[in-house]
Amino acid sequence: MRIATWNVNSIRARVVRTVDFAVRHDVDVLLMQEIKCKPEQFPYAPFEEAGYTVEAHGLNQWNGVAIASREPIEDLQIGFPDMPGFAKGYDGPDAPQEARAIGAAISGVELWSLYVPNGRGLDDPHYRYKLDWLEALRGYTLDTLRNDPDRALALTGDFNIAPTDADNGDPTVVEGVTTHVSPPEREAFQALIDAGLSDTVRPLVPAGYTYWDYKQLRFPRNEGLRIDFILGSHAFADAVVAASIHRDERKGEIPSDHVPVAVDLDLAGDDDDRPMIF
Repeated sequence: MRIATWNVNSIRARVVRTVDFAVRHDVDVLLMQEIKCKPEQFPYAPFEEAGYTVEAHGLNQWNGVAIASREPIEDLQIGFPDMPGFAKGYDGPDAPQEARAIGAAISGVELWSLYVPNGRGLDDPHYRYKLDWLEALRGYTLDTLRNDPDRALALTGDFNIAPTDADNGDPTVVEGVTTHVSPPEREAFQALIDAGLSDTVRPLVPAGYTYWDYKQLRFPRNEGLRIDFILGSHAFADAVVAASIHRDERKGEIPSDHVPVAVDLDLAGDDDDRPMIF
């Protein structure tokens, strides 16, 4: 089974590119972030014509997550337990939740499409929200794997964190000045790993970024960030046989500022003779 995650940066603007990528690369499950639309606005038809079923969660023109799958989507979850919310004028547990998490079981694997809050600035309330959101995600992961250590679980999506210096090639992203590389953010990412997950892509793809800002020729200069991940439990990670970062999807007409990240799983009972991808 081939699984890919992609921050598409508006599905209505990039539906042709998105479906074309999924079909061209024989993707079984595509987990999308920043779809920027409500479910009733999602362009389902091109996906359905290509053989995909879609579940989408969006509340307005911001954020939003979705899952497109060739296999049945079961046990759909909108948000995870204790996921905090955020809005101006709200403080505390009553803040409205944003459309940042959708999960489902597909072919026996629990998959999540996640759009982690950006943080905006080190002194911005959104930064505290980001850390609280990640802590709630860690709690869900820890509880899930404690109750079922052999569950095949993957958290995928745009984490808005470059966990090591090797994941940061953007000279404007500086520790102590900007988000994405601050020690608390990196510690929160490591806490997810310590909860029982592993980065399933980097061992197979030792270099490469997943995001390049549209400004200042960041892509031609390859001044990017690796902030899109597929983090898997041991049962998931043990089934990963190949991985890829699709850098070329940043090229061409109206590209997203992110590119897809994919893994191939060799699941029990799979009859898949597709070549490995790197």
